[in-house]
Amino acid sequence: CIFLIFIVTAFMGYVLPWGQMSFWGATVITNLLYFIPGLINWVCGGFIINDPTLKRFFVLHFIFPFIALAIVFIHIFFLHIQGSTNPLGYD
Repeated sequence: CIFLIFIVTAFMGYVLPWGQMSFWGATVITNLLYFIPGLINWVCGGFIINDPTLKRFFVLHFIFPFIALAIVFIHIFFLHIQGSTNPLGYD
């Protein structure tokens, strides 16, 4: 989950310059999302990649690192409580 959030954040940062490589990269990746109904409308703001897509990617690129940071803290907290050296309790 943490790795996936960082990958998505990096991809959205890749799209932000909005050049030809960014546009076609966004086109390819968003076309992979067409098999989930309704997700493409939420991500892109329509069926094409346009200015609303860029604005949504910018907002998500800003928000996802904070979400990832919270998940990392929760992950470390539970590792500290549970212990990660010997989870089965064998000596």
